[in-house]
Amino acid sequence: MTRISLTVDGQAVADDVEPRMLLVQYLRERLGKTGTVVGCDTSNCGACTVHLDGRSVKSCNVLAVQADGAEVTTIEGLAGEDGRLHPVQEAFRECHGLQCGFCTPGMIMQAVDLLAENPSPSEEAIRLGLEGNLCRCTGYHNIVRAVQHAAGTASGEEVSA
Repeated sequence: MTRISLTVDGQAVADDVEPRMLLVQYLRERLGKTGTVVGCDTSNCGACTVHLDGRSVKSCNVLAVQADGAEVTTIEGLAGEDGRLHPVQEAFRECHGLQCGFCTPGMIMQAVDLLAENPSPSEEAIRLGLEGNLCRCTGYHNIVRAVQHAAGTASGEEVSA
């Protein structure tokens, strides 16, 4: 067992973990962060995307011990303490950027990272930025619209849903 200490959604945690335990397993099984979805287990789908020290990573491709000392944000940690949704979460809701919802947490986490890097992305930049996250239900149209809406909301522009 290896001792790790990290901050998850603003809460300090310390735990003993097997060195081979994946971050996604740790988040779901030990901390109950079930919004972080296990999709493919091969880092192909992006459903398990979280932020590790402010950057999106596929948590099925990171060992829990690699997150020692880091700050992790999950989909549960995006909403404000008052329960208000993050602007990207709200945009996905307003623009119907989901169908079954399975890929939604990973899409939102990737979109937040994309918008942090490029607050006013073009449609092409959004599609490229979400490229590693797969959705089996949609044609990505409403997902792209949701990111565009969030970008407009974040910049103070009026964007129609």
